[in-house]
Amino acid sequence: MLRAYGPDCDGSVITAEGSIPATATWIDLEEPTREEEEMVERSLGFAVPTRDDMVEIEPSSRLYERDGALVMTVSVLFGVQEGHPQSEPISFLLKGGKLVTVRYVTPKPWLAFSREARSEIALVRDATTALTRLLDAVVDRLADELEVAGAEIERLSHDTFRSNDYERISTKQLEAVLRRIGQVQNLIAKIRITAVSTARALGFLAASDRLHGPECERTRDLISSLSTDVAALIDHSAFLSGQLTFLLDASLGLISIEQNAAMKLFSWMAVVFLPPTLIAGIFGMNFVHMPELDEVWGYPMSLGLMLVSAVLPLWILKRRGWI
Repeated sequence: MLRAYGPDCDGSVITAEGSIPATATWIDLEEPTREEEEMVERSLGFAVPTRDDMVEIEPSSRLYERDGALVMTVSVLFGVQEGHPQSEPISFLLKGGKLVTVRYVTPKPWLAFSREARSEIALVRDATTALTRLLDAVVDRLADELEVAGAEIERLSHDTFRSNDYERISTKQLEAVLRRIGQVQNLIAKIRITAVSTARALGFLAASDRLHGPECERTRDLISSLSTDVAALIDHSAFLSGQLTFLLDASLGLISIEQNAAMKLFSWMAVVFLPPTLIAGIFGMNFVHMPELDEVWGYPMSLGLMLVSAVLPLWILKRRGWI
């Protein structure tokens, strides 16, 4: 699908039989067909990055300038609302006063910016402005998702350490906390991938010769501001990852404590019941000559010995602080 934005362009779909308006400043290719790619290539005189090109991870394949075209591929976060956060590459191609974006997913910032670009032409008055505003929308979305992740970490911390009255947290509850920790960690990892990728693209864009003119001062200021914001997001994501690591260790520790408590209970039961069992075994032996069996006090004595043998180990353990 091919859409064009800019003065006299409302973002309508352009078919293969149509043509790209000369006033278009932003050409958005969504899961393009070969015919749509060829249409853009004829307009720009430059090959559009293919999907295989976009998945390359080395910086030289993602950030380069060739034949007067500035090409940047950024991993962008999407799928958070669906519960499956991912980062997919989106290519930005800047040449001849036009910005071309090639994508195979539709992140939330794209939807929001597309709607705004239809009603506010100033956002796409030129290709560089459209590019920086798109990156701004991506960064804003990252900040929002980091806030959501931070709030979820606060809830996880509360659920893990909520007991003020020594109420035990069940192992099932702790296992649920572990699953939530894994989900939040996955989200933060995808946010960090997008943030690092965006930071590299902003640095590459800032170093480009095409932004050194006095007319690009506002654009340079915006890029500098975005770079600062992205650096702060990367630092904050590292801080949140550290909190998650602590919560993971704490949850595993609590699970270990619960398991040790269960084993401790069985140990106490062995200590309590083993001596009485020994006494019962002694008096249950079928020997002919056992004087206590013929005495009236023999049975009460054996019960008393069993009771003392059960209570005495408990008293000793309690006195030594082992229970």
